[in-house]
Amino acid sequence: MRWQALFLLLLSVDLARCEHEADLTRSRLELKTLQLEIDKRLGAVEERVTGRRLQGSSLEDRLLETVHALQKKDDTMAAAADNLWLLLCGAILMFMHVGFAMVECGTCRARNASDALIKNMLSLCVGTLGWWSFGWGFATGTLFQDFIGTSGFFGSDLLKVGSGQSLKATISCDDGVCPTKMAVWFFNWGFCTTACTIVSGAVLERAKSSSYSVYTFFMTAFVYPVIVAWTWSDGWLASLFDVGYTDFAGSCIVHVSGGMGALVGTVLLGPRLHRFHPAHAVAFEPHNLPFLVLGTLFLWVGWFAFNAGSTLSLHTRETATLAAQVAVNTALAGSSGGTSVFFLRLVVKKKYDLAGLCNGILAGVVSVTAGCANMNAGSALAAAVVGGLVFEAFSALLKRMHIDDPVDASAVHLACGIWGTIAATLFDWGKGFEYYHGQYGWTCLPAAPSNDLQPPCIAGIVGTALAAQVVLILCVLVWIGFWSFVVIKLLTVAAGLRVKEGTEQAGLDAADYAHKNAYALEERESPDSWRVLSS
Repeated sequence: MRWQALFLLLLSVDLARCEHEADLTRSRLELKTLQLEIDKRLGAVEERVTGRRLQGSSLEDRLLETVHALQKKDDTMAAAADNLWLLLCGAILMFMHVGFAMVECGTCRARNASDALIKNMLSLCVGTLGWWSFGWGFATGTLFQDFIGTSGFFGSDLLKVGSGQSLKATISCDDGVCPTKMAVWFFNWGFCTTACTIVSGAVLERAKSSSYSVYTFFMTAFVYPVIVAWTWSDGWLASLFDVGYTDFAGSCIVHVSGGMGALVGTVLLGPRLHRFHPAHAVAFEPHNLPFLVLGTLFLWVGWFAFNAGSTLSLHTRETATLAAQVAVNTALAGSSGGTSVFFLRLVVKKKYDLAGLCNGILAGVVSVTAGCANMNAGSALAAAVVGGLVFEAFSALLKRMHIDDPVDASAVHLACGIWGTIAATLFDWGKGFEYYHGQYGWTCLPAAPSNDLQPPCIAGIVGTALAAQVVLILCVLVWIGFWSFVVIKLLTVAAGLRVKEGTEQAGLDAADYAHKNAYALEERESPDSWRVLSS
C-alpha cells in the first residue's frame, strides 16, 4: 500500500510538472506573440512618422515656392508702381510747357503773340530731338572721369535683346528703385526741355525762331546734359567734400541753368526797340492777363509733378510720404511767394499788380525746388517768402540796368534758383546746424560704414555742405554762361539771331508768319460777340 501511495504521489508530481512546463511554453508563446505585435505596431508608427516627415518637407518646399512667387509678384508690382509714377508725373510735367507758352504769349505785345507761341513749340520739339540723340547719352551714359556720359546715344540703351532674340526694356535699379530706362528718359525729358524753354521768354519779340531753335538743340544735346552727368548721374559733384550737393528737383541744375542762359541771351540781344523810353512804357505791359494767369496756374500744377516726381519711386511707405511732404512744401511755397510779392508791390505802388503776383508764385516754388525734400513746411514757407523778395530785388536791378527780360525769366529762375540752392542747406531739417540731411531725405548724412543698423550721423558739416552748394552754383553759372555766350555769338554772326529793326517795328507775326495775327480781333463785332450780347 505504501508503494502504491508513493507511486501515486510521484505520478501526481510528474503531472504537475508537465502542466507547469506547458504553462511556461504557453507563456513564452504569448510573450513572443506580444513582442511581434509590439514590433509590428512600432514599425507602423515609424512609417507614419517617416511619412509625416516627408509630407512636412514637401509642405515646406511648397511654402517656400509660394513665398518666392509672392515676392516676385511684389517686386513686379513695385516696379510697375515706380514706372507708373514716373509716367504720370512726366505727363503732368508736360503741362509746364502749356504754362510757359501762355505766360509768354500773354506777356508780349499782341503783334508778336504767334512768335512767342512758335518759339515754345519749336523749343519743345527740337529740344526733344536733342535730348534723345545726344543729351540722354551725355547725361546718363557710362561716365568718363565722372564728367560726361559716353554711351546710350540715340536711345541705344533703352531696350535690350532678351532670350530668344526678343526685346525687353532695360531696367535701371538704384537703391531698390527699378523703373525702366524708358520711364526715366521720359521723366528727365521734361526737365531738359523745361530748362531750355526758360530762355525763350527772355528773348521774346526780338530773336529769330529758326536761329533760336539751333541754340535749343545745342543746349539740350550737350550743355545741360553735362550738368546732369556731374550731379544726378553721380558725377564728381555728387561726392564733393564727402558731403555732395543737395538739389532734389533742380533749383540749380534746371532753373539756374535756364536762368543763366536767359540772362546771357537778353544781354547779348539787347533791349527791344523803345523798351525803356518813358513814352512807350505802357506799350510793353502784358497784353493778355487771362493768359498770364492761366499760364501761371498750369506751371504751378506742373511743378507738383516736377518736385514730387523727383522721388523717382512710390512703392514704399517712405517714398510715398516723402512725395506728400514735397507736394505740401510746393503748395506752401507758391502761396507764400506770391503773397509776399503782391503785398510788397501793393505797398510800393499802392495798386494791385497781377503780373507781380504771378511771378511771385513762380519765384516761391523755384526757391524750394532744391530743398523740398529736406525741409519742413514752415521752413519752405519762409524760404519762399525770402525768394519773393530776392525776385523783386533782382527784377528791379535788371530794369535799372536796362536789361530787357520780358517775363523776368532770369529774376525768377536764376536769382531764385541760386537762393533756393543755398536755402536747401540753411533750412535743412537736421537738428539745428548740428546734423545735415541734404540729399538723404528722411535720414541724416551717416558716418563711415559700420556694423550698426543705424550708423551715427556726422555732426558739424553744415558749413561743408554749404561750400558744396556754392561750388555747384559756380560750376553751373560758368558752364552755362560760357556756352550760351559762345553759341549766341556764333548765331548772331552766322545767321543773324536778332530780327531786323523794320521787322521788329512792324511786328514779327506780320513779317515772318503765314498767320499774320494770333487773334482775329474783328470777330468781336460779330452777332455772337460779347459786346453785342452784353448790350
